[in-house]
Amino acid sequence: MKRRNLIKYSLLFIAGCTASNNSNTNINNQEAYSKFPKSLKFAVTDVTGIDDLKRDFGAFSTVLAEVLGINIELFPVENPTAAAPALLSGNLDLVFAGPSEYLILNSRAKAIPIISVKRKNYHSIFIVRADSNIKTLAQLKGKTIAMRKVGSTSGHIAPTSLLIDAGLDPKTDFKTVMLDNKGGKALKTGEVDAWSMSSDRYQSVLDSEGLSNKDFKIIFQGTELPSDVFVVSNQLASSFIETLRSQILKNQDKLIQSMVTANANRKYVGSQMFLANDADYNMIREVYKKIGQDSFLK
Repeated sequence: MKRRNLIKYSLLFIAGCTASNNSNTNINNQEAYSKFPKSLKFAVTDVTGIDDLKRDFGAFSTVLAEVLGINIELFPVENPTAAAPALLSGNLDLVFAGPSEYLILNSRAKAIPIISVKRKNYHSIFIVRADSNIKTLAQLKGKTIAMRKVGSTSGHIAPTSLLIDAGLDPKTDFKTVMLDNKGGKALKTGEVDAWSMSSDRYQSVLDSEGLSNKDFKIIFQGTELPSDVFVVSNQLASSFIETLRSQILKNQDKLIQSMVTANANRKYVGSQMFLANDADYNMIREVYKKIGQDSFLK
């Protein structure tokens, strides 16, 4: 009898402890979720203006809102560096940035990298006209080179570094003009001698500008570049950041699919998402030092 009662009371004690633990867990979960924001303000560093942001990332923001169960508010920025003060002031929560822009957000706003988006065939390339005698980067001394825009990882920072590696001084040995997607046309008409851009956008730019690859030849391809990256404000709760990170990874297929519905994002076709690692961007930090622009990251 005593043995039976002892077992009975032991079971009741264990059940009570379990109920208490479950209760504590529920309380902890409620406290964690109470710190989650009701909405997120989302920006993309190289997309300016609300209309372009809606066009290029409207579908993505809709799917992200469904995945997270919270509202996503598009937040246009005036230029690639404008996201930094917005993060610092608490007016911006989530940013999608290129490698170069990430370093600025990390150094100036202590933005936290969460997810990297690895693009297929992401390199800087140099293109010349098909009938050009230029075969090496060293032969671009004294020439005019079309690049994308100031601060672009694949269309300015990395190409400049490659030219330095080839023995050229960017201050005296060549002229750079920033033409965005118009570099191909300028090269074809002879306004410039060479054109540098990212390998994964090359064909799509030719198509959009009505150009043929028969008119050009690639003379150099650099090493693979670091991934684009999602960063968050360091003012967000760490528990929410972990949830955000895991949910994006878990739903990456549908998120990438929503992203590439926009023509501007076709470069992300076949991309994969990974946990972001700050050390992966050290090579770009070194490039900034090499071109004498490391103070830009402070």
